[in-house]
Amino acid sequence: MSLERIKLLCLDVDGVLTDGGISIDDAGHEQKRFHVRDGAAMRMWAKLGLELAVITGRDGMALRHRLRELGVRTVISGSKEKGAAFDRLLSELAIAADETAMVGDDLPDLPILRRCAMPIAVRDASPEVIEVAKFVTPRPGGSGAVRDAVEYLLKAQGRWIEAVRLFDPEHPGPTAGGAR
Repeated sequence: MSLERIKLLCLDVDGVLTDGGISIDDAGHEQKRFHVRDGAAMRMWAKLGLELAVITGRDGMALRHRLRELGVRTVISGSKEKGAAFDRLLSELAIAADETAMVGDDLPDLPILRRCAMPIAVRDASPEVIEVAKFVTPRPGGSGAVRDAVEYLLKAQGRWIEAVRLFDPEHPGPTAGGAR
């Protein structure tokens, strides 16, 4: 399987973009904590002309605000059947399953992880998710795991330096010790 073919990255939210904790204040408002490096990686992925989608079983304003801020256009929230949501997404974007990667952490993500070309688990994912993953991020969900996944994919595609230059146009390329 060639990672160069990956053009769609799907992300779960709770346990992937967040640490999985859910905070609810006295007024019933949900709050989430996101890692800034995940946001930078998501922007980087999109700026390189690649597709990004979020598929989550929950919905909330904190998530909507963060994804809007990041410019994420494809969001499927409140999805109880992630496999069916994935099928609709592929149809809408005219992308094949073998051109996709998914970052997940728990059992509801398995229908997508089993069908995509590159299943990725966050470090603290459930054992069932880790078992099907072809890559496990060095960091846990909510702590830069999406950045790890994006970096892994872009390096495999030979596009990491191009991505770095989005932020630092004068970046010289690989260093003597190699890029992380």
